[in-house]
Amino acid sequence: MKHCAGLDVSVKETAICIVDEKGTVCREVKVLTHSGDIARVLKETAWRLERVGLEAGPLSQWLFEGLAKAGLPMICIETRHTKAFLKAQVNKTDRNDARGIAQMMRVNLFRPVHVKTLTSQKRRALLTARKLLKDKAIAIENDIRGLLRNFGLKVGKVGAVKFEERIRELTEGMPDLVEIVEPLLDARGKLRQNYATLHRKLLAIVRDDEVCRQLMSIPGVGPVVSLAYTATIDIPARFRNSKAVGPILGLTPALHESGESRRVGGIPLCGDGMLRTLLYEAAQTLLTRVTKWSWLKAWAMDVAKRRGQQKAIVALARRLAVIMHRIWSDGTQFRWTRTEIMPVAG
Repeated sequence: MKHCAGLDVSVKETAICIVDEKGTVCREVKVLTHSGDIARVLKETAWRLERVGLEAGPLSQWLFEGLAKAGLPMICIETRHTKAFLKAQVNKTDRNDARGIAQMMRVNLFRPVHVKTLTSQKRRALLTARKLLKDKAIAIENDIRGLLRNFGLKVGKVGAVKFEERIRELTEGMPDLVEIVEPLLDARGKLRQNYATLHRKLLAIVRDDEVCRQLMSIPGVGPVVSLAYTATIDIPARFRNSKAVGPILGLTPALHESGESRRVGGIPLCGDGMLRTLLYEAAQTLLTRVTKWSWLKAWAMDVAKRRGQQKAIVALARRLAVIMHRIWSDGTQFRWTRTEIMPVAG
């Protein structure tokens, strides 16, 4: 008899439920959240596991890799589908959630999600840490501006390099303010220094990555956008075609249709928020700052004339995602004109 299992993962413990092909619960147990402890339960000789499901979450990638290496038929399932399925339960407990996930596996009612490779996970961690340091440094700078404004000291327009010099210039002769501002400047300086270290590491990775260099042939796409794209998409072959990338990143209009009502709204903002923001910034740069003309900019300008600049930027961000996937899949570079023929790389 075949069996299916469901895992409800939490930080300390994981609830495991194993059901047979008729839906009868065969075993329910809680173990420590570690791939070894979970594998010991699932690999008992009494079970012939066909599918083992766990919900996508912070620990899912780590557990998925460990359990898959142990030879278990792992499936990582989409969070929204799982939530909708488990909502029918009256009581929400770890035990009931594990039982519900096991039943989803049994009746084959789930949508699997892609688990990223270890390389993409490390690159994603680098991008997240770099962004965190940058955001904290900017937050400290804004707080310093606000503190000094209470005393009539206006920092004004100043770049990151001369910010510290400007603050010391404003607080000169005010020892009480100096004692307050100096620790903030010191913390801000360390954040900026560590941010620069991670940024240099990012540039080194992009410099040695052929795919990132190909993606950077597109106007407006720089090292950060190219690395974020490759880390998020991970494997381009998992998309049936390039146009499928837009909806995954939440860059297509949401449609609500019921009876005679049909309403097209804004973009749903689902998927990876960091990559969506970076693509938007790249599209804005291409539309407003890149001076060299291309068919892509001409297309975006035409959309801007008909629908407005904001919608044109979103549409251009979506098209950038599609073009980057096509370039990655084909191994080519960006064509500045429609008739230009680029040789295949390699």
